[in-house]
Amino acid sequence: MDWKDNLLIQRDDDSVLDYVFDWSAWLNGDTIQSHTVIADAGINIDSSVGDDSTVTVWLSGGVPGTKYAVTVQVTTAAGRTDDRTVFFMGTDR
Repeated sequence: MDWKDNLLIQRDDDSVLDYVFDWSAWLNGDTIQSHTVIADAGINIDSSVGDDSTVTVWLSGGVPGTKYAVTVQVTTAAGRTDDRTVFFMGTDR
């Protein structure tokens, strides 16, 4: 996923899809040690998995016409922290 502030992705409320949050350009040789995923009420975090530079989040649910924020926070081996927020708009396709 290419990061832009206030990224808005439309997603069907019946879908169960994975979204990759990529920090590789920001890390500059550092690695992700831990992550936390936070989502607005109404959209489900089914699971998440991280590696040295990415976090993949599986999402489901939501209501058509409702906007949801999903934030991934990471801590690196060097002790840096960062977060990225993506907005999802529930749709009925």
